Amino acid sequence: MKHTTSAFSRRRFLQGSAAGMGILAAPAIISSKALASSGEINFTGWAGYPALAEKVFPAFTAATGITVNFTEQPDQDTMLAQAKIALEAGGVDVIEPTIDRVGAWNSNGLLGAWDESKLAMGNYLPGLADGAAGERSRADGKLLYVPSNWGTEALVYNKEKAVLGDPPSLGALFDPANQVVLRPHSALAAMGRWLDATGKLPRPWMDGYTDMAAMVELWDIALAEAVKAKGNVVQFWSGENEANAGFVANGATVGLCWDSTGYNLRNDGYGYMAPVEGAFAWHQGFVLMKNATNVDQAHEFAKWVSTAEGSALWATAFSSNPVGKGGADGMDPAVAEYYNSAFDDAKLAALWWWPDQSAEFLAKRGEYADKYKAS
Repeated sequence: MKHTTSAFSRRRFLQGSAAGMGILAAPAIISSKALASSGEINFTGWAGYPALAEKVFPAFTAATGITVNFTEQPDQDTMLAQAKIALEAGGVDVIEPTIDRVGAWNSNGLLGAWDESKLAMGNYLPGLADGAAGERSRADGKLLYVPSNWGTEALVYNKEKAVLGDPPSLGALFDPANQVVLRPHSALAAMGRWLDATGKLPRPWMDGYTDMAAMVELWDIALAEAVKAKGNVVQFWSGENEANAGFVANGATVGLCWDSTGYNLRNDGYGYMAPVEGAFAWHQGFVLMKNATNVDQAHEFAKWVSTAEGSALWATAFSSNPVGKGGADGMDPAVAEYYNSAFDDAKLAALWWWPDQSAEFLAKRGEYADKYKAS
Protein backbone atom coordinates (compact mmCIF):
# COMPACT_ATOMS: atom_id res chain seq x y z
CA MET A 1 0.00 0.00 0.00
CA LYS A 2 1.28 3.39 -0.92
CA HIS A 3 0.63 4.98 2.45
CA THR A 4 2.37 2.18 4.31
CA THR A 5 5.55 2.51 2.28
CA SER A 6 5.57 6.28 2.59
CA ALA A 7 4.89 6.05 6.30
CA PHE A 8 8.11 4.13 6.67
CA SER A 9 10.04 6.72 4.65
CA ARG A 10 8.70 9.43 6.95
CA ARG A 11 10.51 7.75 9.81
CA ARG A 12 13.87 7.21 8.21
CA PHE A 13 14.90 10.70 9.25
CA LEU A 14 15.37 9.65 12.85
CA GLN A 15 18.85 8.39 12.12
CA GLY A 16 21.18 11.21 13.08
CA SER A 17 18.39 13.66 13.90
CA ALA A 18 18.81 16.35 16.54
CA ALA A 19 17.07 14.05 19.00
CA GLY A 20 19.38 11.19 18.07
CA MET A 21 16.46 8.81 18.28
CA GLY A 22 17.87 6.23 15.88
CA ILE A 23 16.50 4.71 12.69
CA LEU A 24 13.07 3.13 12.82
CA ALA A 25 12.23 -0.25 11.43
CA ALA A 26 9.46 -0.85 8.92
CA PRO A 27 6.09 -1.22 10.63
CA ALA A 28 5.16 -4.73 11.73
CA ILE A 29 1.61 -5.79 12.38
CA ILE A 30 0.83 -6.36 16.06
CA SER A 31 -2.36 -8.34 16.58
CA SER A 32 -2.48 -8.41 20.36
CA LYS A 33 -4.83 -6.10 22.20
CA ALA A 34 -4.86 -4.87 25.75
CA LEU A 35 -6.15 -7.49 28.16
CA ALA A 36 -9.76 -7.15 29.18
CA SER A 37 -10.27 -5.06 32.30
CA SER A 38 -12.93 -2.91 33.88
CA GLY A 39 -13.29 0.41 35.58
CA GLU A 40 -12.46 3.91 34.47
CA ILE A 41 -9.62 6.33 33.89
CA ASN A 42 -9.51 10.10 34.37
CA PHE A 43 -7.58 11.49 31.41
CA THR A 44 -6.63 15.10 30.70
CA GLY A 45 -5.60 15.83 27.13
CA TRP A 46 -5.74 18.21 24.20
CA ALA A 47 -8.83 20.14 23.12
CA GLY A 48 -9.76 20.48 19.47
CA TYR A 49 -9.62 16.81 18.42
CA PRO A 50 -13.24 15.55 18.37
CA ALA A 51 -12.28 12.11 17.01
CA LEU A 52 -10.87 11.22 20.44
CA ALA A 53 -14.32 11.16 22.04
CA GLU A 54 -16.15 10.09 18.89
CA LYS A 55 -13.96 7.17 17.81
CA VAL A 56 -10.86 6.53 19.89
CA PHE A 57 -12.22 6.25 23.43
CA PRO A 58 -15.15 4.03 22.34
CA ALA A 59 -12.67 1.69 20.63
CA PHE A 60 -10.56 1.56 23.81
CA THR A 61 -13.63 0.83 25.91
CA ALA A 62 -14.71 -1.91 23.52
CA ALA A 63 -11.24 -3.49 23.76
CA THR A 64 -10.77 -3.24 27.53
CA GLY A 65 -14.06 -2.44 29.25
CA ILE A 66 -12.52 0.73 30.70
CA THR A 67 -14.39 4.03 30.47
CA VAL A 68 -12.46 7.25 29.78
CA ASN A 69 -13.44 10.41 31.65
CA PHE A 70 -11.91 13.03 29.36
CA THR A 71 -11.03 16.60 30.36
CA GLU A 72 -9.95 18.84 27.47
CA GLN A 73 -7.32 21.56 27.83
CA PRO A 74 -6.06 23.94 25.13
CA ASP A 75 -2.35 23.85 25.95
CA GLN A 76 0.34 22.39 28.20
CA ASP A 77 0.53 25.36 30.55
CA THR A 78 -3.14 24.81 31.40
CA MET A 79 -2.51 21.07 31.79
CA LEU A 80 0.36 21.78 34.19
CA ALA A 81 -1.77 24.15 36.24
CA GLN A 82 -4.54 21.54 36.47
CA ALA A 83 -2.02 18.86 37.43
CA LYS A 84 -0.77 20.98 40.34
CA ILE A 85 -4.33 21.31 41.60
CA ALA A 86 -5.00 17.60 41.07
CA LEU A 87 -1.93 16.71 43.12
CA GLU A 88 -3.87 18.03 46.11
CA ALA A 89 -7.47 17.44 45.05
CA GLY A 90 -7.13 14.25 43.01
CA GLY A 91 -9.27 13.43 40.01
CA VAL A 92 -6.58 13.03 37.33
CA ASP A 93 -4.80 9.79 36.45
CA VAL A 94 -3.05 10.43 33.13
CA ILE A 95 -2.10 13.59 31.20
CA GLU A 96 -0.58 13.97 27.71
CA PRO A 97 2.29 16.51 27.58
CA THR A 98 5.31 16.50 25.24
CA ILE A 99 8.64 14.90 26.06
CA ASP A 100 10.49 18.21 26.42
CA ARG A 101 8.27 19.06 29.43
CA VAL A 102 8.84 15.86 31.44
CA GLY A 103 11.73 17.29 33.46
CA ALA A 104 9.69 20.32 34.46
CA TRP A 105 6.68 18.21 35.45
CA ASN A 106 8.91 15.91 37.48
CA SER A 107 10.68 18.75 39.23
CA ASN A 108 7.24 19.95 40.38
CA GLY A 109 6.68 16.59 42.07
CA LEU A 110 3.73 15.65 39.87
CA LEU A 111 4.72 12.35 38.33
CA GLY A 112 4.45 8.73 39.29
CA ALA A 113 6.42 5.97 37.59
CA TRP A 114 5.07 3.61 34.96
CA ASP A 115 5.48 -0.11 35.67
CA GLU A 116 7.09 -1.50 32.52
CA SER A 117 5.88 -5.00 33.36
CA LYS A 118 2.31 -3.75 32.87
CA LEU A 119 3.08 -2.15 29.50
CA ALA A 120 4.24 -3.60 26.19
CA MET A 121 7.42 -1.63 25.46
CA GLY A 122 8.14 -3.85 22.47
CA ASN A 123 5.06 -2.43 20.71
CA TYR A 124 6.73 0.92 20.07
CA LEU A 125 8.52 1.73 16.84
CA PRO A 126 12.27 1.83 17.49
CA GLY A 127 13.54 5.31 18.37
CA LEU A 128 10.35 6.58 20.01
CA ALA A 129 10.55 4.91 23.43
CA ASP A 130 14.20 3.83 23.43
CA GLY A 131 17.51 5.45 22.50
CA ALA A 132 17.70 9.17 23.23
CA ALA A 133 13.93 9.38 23.57
CA GLY A 134 14.03 6.61 26.16
CA GLU A 135 16.65 8.48 28.13
CA ARG A 136 14.52 11.64 28.05
CA SER A 137 11.57 9.58 29.31
CA ARG A 138 13.33 8.47 32.52
CA ALA A 139 14.67 9.98 35.71
CA ASP A 140 16.54 8.13 38.45
CA GLY A 141 15.87 4.86 36.66
CA LYS A 142 12.09 5.38 36.67
CA LEU A 143 9.99 5.48 33.50
CA LEU A 144 7.97 8.69 33.67
CA TYR A 145 6.69 9.01 30.10
CA VAL A 146 5.56 6.76 27.25
CA PRO A 147 4.86 8.01 23.70
CA SER A 148 1.42 8.52 22.15
CA ASN A 149 2.13 10.26 18.82
CA TRP A 150 4.51 12.69 17.18
CA GLY A 151 4.43 15.40 14.56
CA THR A 152 5.58 18.80 13.44
CA GLU A 153 5.03 22.56 13.64
CA ALA A 154 5.76 24.40 10.41
CA LEU A 155 4.34 26.88 7.90
CA VAL A 156 0.61 26.83 7.18
CA TYR A 157 0.11 29.17 4.23
CA ASN A 158 -2.51 30.57 1.88
CA LYS A 159 -1.60 29.11 -1.50
CA GLU A 160 -2.62 32.29 -3.35
CA LYS A 161 -1.56 35.11 -1.04
CA ALA A 162 1.38 33.97 1.11
CA VAL A 163 4.89 35.36 0.55
CA LEU A 164 7.22 32.60 1.69
CA GLY A 165 10.62 33.58 0.32
CA ASP A 166 12.98 31.56 -1.87
CA PRO A 167 13.56 29.10 -0.35
CA PRO A 168 10.56 29.29 2.01
CA SER A 169 11.83 30.42 5.39
CA LEU A 170 10.83 31.13 8.97
CA GLY A 171 11.49 34.71 7.94
CA ALA A 172 8.09 34.68 6.19
CA LEU A 173 6.50 34.91 9.63
CA PHE A 174 8.06 38.32 10.15
CA ASP A 175 7.56 39.67 6.61
CA PRO A 176 5.14 42.65 6.54
CA ALA A 177 3.79 41.26 3.26
CA ASN A 178 2.04 38.52 5.28
CA GLN A 179 -0.73 38.49 7.84
CA VAL A 180 0.26 35.88 10.41
CA VAL A 181 -1.08 33.70 13.22
CA LEU A 182 1.51 32.67 15.82
CA ARG A 183 1.95 30.93 19.15
CA PRO A 184 4.02 33.45 21.15
CA HIS A 185 6.78 31.18 22.48
CA SER A 186 7.06 29.33 19.15
CA ALA A 187 7.30 32.64 17.32
CA LEU A 188 10.20 33.74 19.51
CA ALA A 189 11.96 30.42 18.96
CA ALA A 190 11.35 30.79 15.22
CA MET A 191 12.87 34.27 15.29
CA GLY A 192 15.87 32.95 17.18
CA ARG A 193 16.38 30.07 14.77
CA TRP A 194 15.98 32.39 11.76
CA LEU A 195 18.50 34.87 13.18
CA ASP A 196 20.85 31.97 13.94
CA ALA A 197 20.55 30.59 10.40
CA THR A 198 21.31 34.01 8.92
CA GLY A 199 24.36 34.57 11.14
CA LYS A 200 22.82 37.33 13.25
CA LEU A 201 23.27 35.89 16.74
CA PRO A 202 26.38 36.15 18.95
CA ARG A 203 26.18 32.41 19.81
CA PRO A 204 24.15 29.37 18.72
CA TRP A 205 20.43 29.49 19.54
CA MET A 206 20.62 26.04 21.14
CA ASP A 207 22.93 27.40 23.86
CA GLY A 208 19.92 28.99 25.49
CA TYR A 209 18.34 25.63 26.30
CA THR A 210 21.16 24.53 28.61
CA ASP A 211 22.51 27.83 29.97
CA MET A 212 20.11 30.36 31.49
CA ALA A 213 22.53 33.26 31.03
CA ALA A 214 22.73 32.40 27.34
CA MET A 215 18.96 32.04 27.26
CA VAL A 216 18.45 35.59 28.51
CA GLU A 217 21.04 36.95 26.09
CA LEU A 218 19.51 35.22 23.08
CA TRP A 219 15.83 35.63 23.93
CA ASP A 220 16.36 39.35 24.59
CA ILE A 221 17.54 39.63 21.00
CA ALA A 222 14.72 37.46 19.61
CA LEU A 223 12.11 39.41 21.55
CA ALA A 224 13.37 42.77 20.35
CA GLU A 225 13.34 41.66 16.72
CA ALA A 226 9.94 39.98 17.01
CA VAL A 227 8.42 43.12 18.53
CA LYS A 228 9.67 45.14 15.57
CA ALA A 229 7.83 42.80 13.22
CA LYS A 230 4.68 42.39 15.32
CA GLY A 231 2.55 44.60 13.10
CA ASN A 232 1.65 41.70 10.83
CA VAL A 233 0.21 39.47 13.60
CA VAL A 234 -3.57 39.08 13.27
CA GLN A 235 -3.96 36.49 16.01
CA PHE A 236 -2.00 34.60 18.63
CA TRP A 237 -2.93 30.98 19.28
CA SER A 238 -2.40 28.50 22.09
CA GLY A 239 -4.60 25.61 20.91
CA GLU A 240 -5.97 24.05 17.75
CA ASN A 241 -9.24 25.97 17.63
CA GLU A 242 -7.54 29.37 17.89
CA ALA A 243 -5.01 28.45 15.22
CA ASN A 244 -7.76 27.50 12.78
CA ALA A 245 -9.65 30.72 13.53
CA GLY A 246 -6.57 32.78 12.74
CA PHE A 247 -6.93 31.72 9.12
CA VAL A 248 -10.64 31.21 8.51
CA ALA A 249 -11.93 34.11 10.65
CA ASN A 250 -9.06 36.62 10.71
CA GLY A 251 -7.49 36.24 7.28
CA ALA A 252 -3.97 35.09 8.12
CA THR A 253 -1.89 34.21 5.06
CA VAL A 254 0.92 32.43 6.96
CA GLY A 255 1.19 30.81 10.37
CA LEU A 256 3.58 28.73 12.40
CA CYS A 257 1.19 25.96 13.40
CA TRP A 258 0.85 22.25 14.03
CA ASP A 259 0.58 19.79 11.17
CA SER A 260 -2.99 19.10 12.28
CA THR A 261 -3.92 22.73 11.57
CA GLY A 262 -2.62 22.42 8.03
CA TYR A 263 -4.47 19.15 7.61
CA ASN A 264 -7.75 20.64 8.81
CA LEU A 265 -7.41 23.51 6.33
CA ARG A 266 -6.06 21.48 3.41
CA ASN A 267 -9.31 21.70 1.43
CA ASP A 268 -9.72 25.44 2.00
CA GLY A 269 -6.84 26.74 -0.07
CA TYR A 270 -4.05 26.28 2.47
CA GLY A 271 -0.83 24.27 2.31
CA TYR A 272 1.64 23.00 4.88
CA MET A 273 5.38 23.33 4.34
CA ALA A 274 8.64 22.89 6.21
CA PRO A 275 10.83 26.02 6.22
CA VAL A 276 14.40 25.78 4.96
CA GLU A 277 15.61 26.01 8.58
CA GLY A 278 13.71 22.79 9.37
CA ALA A 279 10.26 22.22 10.87
CA PHE A 280 9.84 22.14 14.62
CA ALA A 281 9.10 18.56 15.74
CA TRP A 282 7.21 17.40 18.81
CA HIS A 283 7.05 14.07 20.66
CA GLN A 284 3.87 13.61 22.71
CA GLY A 285 3.04 11.02 25.33
CA PHE A 286 1.47 9.98 28.61
CA VAL A 287 2.52 10.73 32.17
CA LEU A 288 1.03 9.13 35.28
CA MET A 289 0.04 11.42 38.12
CA LYS A 290 1.80 10.64 41.38
CA ASN A 291 -1.57 10.35 43.14
CA ALA A 292 -3.39 8.49 40.35
CA THR A 293 -6.11 6.20 41.70
CA ASN A 294 -6.88 4.14 38.58
CA VAL A 295 -3.33 2.91 38.10
CA ASP A 296 -4.02 -0.47 36.48
CA GLN A 297 -6.48 1.13 34.08
CA ALA A 298 -3.92 3.81 33.25
CA HIS A 299 -1.45 1.13 32.23
CA GLU A 300 -4.06 -0.59 30.07
CA PHE A 301 -4.74 2.78 28.43
CA ALA A 302 -1.08 3.51 27.63
CA LYS A 303 -0.56 -0.06 26.46
CA TRP A 304 -3.57 0.03 24.14
CA VAL A 305 -2.32 3.22 22.48
CA SER A 306 0.96 1.41 21.74
CA THR A 307 -0.84 -1.34 19.77
CA ALA A 308 -1.29 -1.23 16.02
CA GLU A 309 -4.99 -0.45 16.37
CA GLY A 310 -4.64 2.06 19.19
CA SER A 311 -1.69 3.95 17.74
CA ALA A 312 -3.38 4.23 14.34
CA LEU A 313 -6.57 5.63 15.87
CA TRP A 314 -4.69 8.01 18.18
CA ALA A 315 -2.49 9.37 15.39
CA THR A 316 -5.43 9.71 13.01
CA ALA A 317 -7.33 11.75 15.62
CA PHE A 318 -4.40 14.19 15.77
CA SER A 319 -3.58 13.98 12.02
CA SER A 320 -0.11 12.98 13.16
CA ASN A 321 2.23 9.97 13.22
CA PRO A 322 1.64 6.70 15.13
CA VAL A 323 4.07 5.31 17.69
CA GLY A 324 3.12 1.63 17.52
CA LYS A 325 4.45 -1.01 15.15
CA GLY A 326 1.83 -1.61 12.49
CA GLY A 327 0.10 1.67 13.25
CA ALA A 328 0.87 3.12 9.82
CA ASP A 329 -0.98 0.21 8.20
CA GLY A 330 -4.20 1.39 9.81
CA MET A 331 -3.87 5.09 9.07
CA ASP A 332 -6.23 6.97 6.80
CA PRO A 333 -4.46 7.18 3.39
CA ALA A 334 -5.42 10.87 3.23
CA VAL A 335 -3.23 11.59 6.27
CA ALA A 336 -0.26 9.78 4.73
CA GLU A 337 -0.73 11.62 1.44
CA TYR A 338 -0.85 14.93 3.28
CA TYR A 339 2.42 14.28 5.11
CA ASN A 340 4.20 13.13 1.98
CA SER A 341 3.23 16.34 0.21
CA ALA A 342 4.89 18.37 2.96
CA PHE A 343 7.99 16.32 3.83
CA ASP A 344 10.50 14.59 1.65
CA ASP A 345 13.50 12.79 3.12
CA ALA A 346 15.64 15.94 3.14
CA LYS A 347 13.01 17.91 5.08
CA LEU A 348 12.57 15.06 7.52
CA ALA A 349 16.33 14.91 8.07
CA ALA A 350 16.25 18.64 8.92
CA LEU A 351 13.59 18.36 11.65
CA TRP A 352 14.34 20.43 14.75
CA TRP A 353 13.14 18.56 17.84
CA TRP A 354 12.07 20.73 20.75
CA PRO A 355 14.90 20.40 23.31
CA ASP A 356 14.34 19.55 26.96
CA GLN A 357 13.13 22.64 28.80
CA SER A 358 13.55 22.94 32.55
CA ALA A 359 10.99 24.47 34.87
CA GLU A 360 13.25 27.53 35.19
CA PHE A 361 13.54 27.81 31.41
CA LEU A 362 9.78 27.45 30.91
CA ALA A 363 9.04 30.13 33.48
CA LYS A 364 11.44 32.54 31.80
CA ARG A 365 10.13 31.59 28.36
CA GLY A 366 6.63 32.41 29.60
CA GLU A 367 7.81 35.87 30.66
CA TYR A 368 9.21 36.52 27.18
CA ALA A 369 6.01 35.29 25.54
CA ASP A 370 3.92 37.59 27.76
CA LYS A 371 6.16 40.56 26.93
CA TYR A 372 5.81 39.79 23.23
CA LYS A 373 2.02 39.61 23.40
CA ALA A 374 1.80 42.78 25.49
CA SER A 375 4.18 44.83 23.34
